Amino acid sequence: MKAAKLNQKLDQAQHVLYKHRWLVLTVVLIVEIMDLLDSTIVNVGGPSLAKYLNANSTALQWVIGGYTLALGSGLILGGRLGDRFGRRNMFLFGLIGFTIASLACALAPNVETLIALRLVQGFFGAMLLPQGFGLIRDVFPPQEFGKAFALYGPAFGLGGILGPIIGGFLIEANILDLAWRSVFLVNVPIGLVAAVLAYKYIPKSAPDKSVKIDVRGALLVVVASGMLVYPLMTGQEFGWPAWIFVILVGSLVMFYVFATLERKTVGRGEVALIDADIFKKRSYTLGLGGLALYFAGFTGIYLILTLFLQFGEQFTSAEAGLGNIPIAVGSAIGGGISGGFLAEKIGGRLTLQIGAAIQFVGVGLMWFALPTADNFSIWQLVPALVVSGIGTGLIAAPIFDTILSTVDSKLAGSASGVMSAVQSVFSSVGVAIFGTVFFNFALAGDAAEGFRNALLIQVVIVALFMVLTLALPKRIERI
Repeated sequence: MKAAKLNQKLDQAQHVLYKHRWLVLTVVLIVEIMDLLDSTIVNVGGPSLAKYLNANSTALQWVIGGYTLALGSGLILGGRLGDRFGRRNMFLFGLIGFTIASLACALAPNVETLIALRLVQGFFGAMLLPQGFGLIRDVFPPQEFGKAFALYGPAFGLGGILGPIIGGFLIEANILDLAWRSVFLVNVPIGLVAAVLAYKYIPKSAPDKSVKIDVRGALLVVVASGMLVYPLMTGQEFGWPAWIFVILVGSLVMFYVFATLERKTVGRGEVALIDADIFKKRSYTLGLGGLALYFAGFTGIYLILTLFLQFGEQFTSAEAGLGNIPIAVGSAIGGGISGGFLAEKIGGRLTLQIGAAIQFVGVGLMWFALPTADNFSIWQLVPALVVSGIGTGLIAAPIFDTILSTVDSKLAGSASGVMSAVQSVFSSVGVAIFGTVFFNFALAGDAAEGFRNALLIQVVIVALFMVLTLALPKRIERI
């Protein structure tokens, strides 16, 4: 009886708040953009961090990549906690924690503290972001899902574009001598406004105490992800000793153990963090490898562009931020073509391969633009960046849907959660690999050579990506 009355009250509250569904969507999109800003806004802060906190190259990579590492390794857990304690509750918990962590980052007295706080910030992001899709489904009728989710693409694009630009101009303006600290402080008013709106307009939902949390699985993911990224971030600093490679191999073992234990957990009829049956699909597993390569590659190479402009060509933070605009324009063009009609017309797999081929062209154009770096102008790179951006956009639109189509619909939740985690963790891997290669030459005074070697890595990554796409279906056929 009490449960029925509670559900009736919740239904009534849902009805009252239903008219505010677009406000709920706005809050969710603000949070998504805030996350994207935080993933990229620090990219232009390298020289400022080096100047004010005496941060070396390894520390810079941790400040940039530590956030996405913590975010990716906690996303699946965050989704399960939302089911257990209620999406609204976890959304508010993550948002308030994220805002406080942003303020703490801005107040960090040294780079070691900043790195630790970036990991904390990523953890709260992992608690916050998985609730967004569920909240939208809670407040929108099915006939409006398409309209609501259609706004995600532009929001992601906007966040990616604005991050380096806003960060660059904030650091350049140096208001109140805040320098790099301003890129974290900008989250505080946004987070506070979003928290007030979320508290007022997001409908309450009853926690589901029947949902069990696979703590063991969550810890294994965190440890395995950390063991993957830590050696890549710090190997060069220690001279690549044997133990670095032992940890790398150990990370693969930990991921295997995780998948095995999850499968056994499901077999016993217990609730696992993910349904490991998704890995029985060869096309999904290989597609997941392609997704990892894609995000590691484009995150890494575009970071190196920003570092090259600042450390190699002494661009200001604002100028380096503006240097990302050609990529954004190209990505918008590629995404519009791909999402608009190309993937539907010729199929997801061929679209991904065309995007990869265009990225090859963009990398080649960048390579030939760099030898004249003695008299460097950003305009030398603009054609290459636009072309590369088009390739990136062509891949970004269909890649998730194409890979997700390879698994049964009942496994879509676990499959999409793993994909989101892979996206974030391997973005961090890209920062580690490309950053290590670039700084190996840049610290010796040859940033252009560091950029060229990063381009060679991108060629290998794109080639491997094209090979893995062969495992994907030509056209999306829902199973």
